[in-house]
Amino acid sequence: MAYELFYWPQIPGRGEFVRLALEEAGADYVDVCRVKGRGTRAMMTAMYGKDVARPPFAAPFLRDGEVVIGQTANILLYLGGRLKLAPRDEAGKLWTHQIQLTIADCAAEAHDTHHPIAVELYYEDQKPEAKRRAKSFREERIPKFLDWFEAILDRNPSGPAHLVGRKLTYADLSLYCLVDGLCYAFPRAMAGQLPKRPKVAALAEAVRRRPRIAAYLGSPRRAPWSEQDLFRHYPELDGPPREGPA
Repeated sequence: MAYELFYWPQIPGRGEFVRLALEEAGADYVDVCRVKGRGTRAMMTAMYGKDVARPPFAAPFLRDGEVVIGQTANILLYLGGRLKLAPRDEAGKLWTHQIQLTIADCAAEAHDTHHPIAVELYYEDQKPEAKRRAKSFREERIPKFLDWFEAILDRNPSGPAHLVGRKLTYADLSLYCLVDGLCYAFPRAMAGQLPKRPKVAALAEAVRRRPRIAAYLGSPRRAPWSEQDLFRHYPELDGPPREGPA
């Protein structure tokens, strides 16, 4: 039976972290809300139906037969061993999960740069606050997160090709997704920050070039980032242009 992924059909969003794992593993899955005739109605039924005993709080969530799993990091924890994208030992599983949770923290902070007051308000209703939040995120938080990922790669006993051990894990795929989203949302800031973390940059590029990932990124299955998404590019939030050489 195919895995069923439930997420909004128009955007990659947080569902993209799960899609990358499923695509890399060559897993049989259905992106339910993108199936003609099912759409978001199927997702709403799965979330809010009166007969749903354990409803997920929000998308994305995954259905595997009778099992329904919500929260991106939790979904990947569930899929990791099944897709051979996580270590077998308990310590390795938990370490991979910890990295994924930290990636989720960074993604949430990126989202909050354009919605710092309330999710229900339009970005245009909170621009001054968004500018202040984005400045802190660009100057303080992005470097802190990237430094942590760089340190993990540098300290991996098996070498800096992966975050955990010597094999690809879902954490590697998710770090690529995070870097890609940040480069979309903050191209000027990331142009200054990413080259200072060469191991993070190398890992992101290596993931992007993996055959199944490259095929997915070039396919209609992959929706582009947009200003309706988790990562959004508003030039005024990306800081002033970098000055070139005199």
